[in-house]
Amino acid sequence: MAELLTALDLTDTGARTSEDIFTGPSQWSPLGRVFGGQVLAQSIVAATRTAPEGRSVHSMHGYFLRPGDVTQPITFSVDRIHDGRSFSTRRTQAYQHGRPILSMIASLQTADGGLDHQVPLPAGLPGPEELPDDRTELAAIDHPMARYWSVGRAFEMRHVQSPVYLSVEGDRVAHQAVWLRAIGTLPDDPTLHRAALAYASDYTILESILRRHGIAWSTPGLSVASLDHAMWWHRDARADDWLLYVQQSPSASGGRGLALGSIFTRDGALVASVAQEGMVRVRDAD
Repeated sequence: MAELLTALDLTDTGARTSEDIFTGPSQWSPLGRVFGGQVLAQSIVAATRTAPEGRSVHSMHGYFLRPGDVTQPITFSVDRIHDGRSFSTRRTQAYQHGRPILSMIASLQTADGGLDHQVPLPAGLPGPEELPDDRTELAAIDHPMARYWSVGRAFEMRHVQSPVYLSVEGDRVAHQAVWLRAIGTLPDDPTLHRAALAYASDYTILESILRRHGIAWSTPGLSVASLDHAMWWHRDARADDWLLYVQQSPSASGGRGLALGSIFTRDGALVASVAQEGMVRVRDAD
């Protein structure tokens, strides 16, 4: 968690003629590639820093353009596209080695009232206390990435269905649910909680595609990469309280899969909706 908070504490390097510039560190990963959720969260923080006071991000759409390098910091360029009476629009580009690795556009809004409805929390699912901690299973896997996931991630996760790290148990269905929460207590800043939720939303969403086809993360020849990510925040929630992330995949074809997600609080409030398309390929291990 300390590393996550450090990553989100961007340095303001000043405004240029048409854009604001921030820099932030990259979190280490055994694969040498920056975790996509980290860049999303940092881009949201950068965009919010340039918006009028009191406006929070309510939607973002981003494209992952290139893998990030964990040995290098990231530069964030924010274009102040529009400021209206209630909404602001920002475009954030994340750069390394002079080339963009993420391009995101976000909308921010002043808190407002209005109509209110939502889909209900799925019934009959066990709570997090009834489920094993993913870190226990990961710690038993002799692989650098598994060891990193078991101790290096800022979020605790508990799969309602068994995880798909080594095998896929049960029916081959295109849906799953995961309880998650930040490890430790986050500061009260609502922007930080929204950014942290974006960070965590990239962890498991493509697993609904893998589960449908009985493919575990350890499958030889498996190649998975996030292509784009969209997110809508509906209500405030703390990322360090238990949240239920319900995921489903309506389609996979052409080497790509689409996954949708809904994030609920324990008492049933719909906090956010997520959509991500990813590259999913399984090549012959030989």
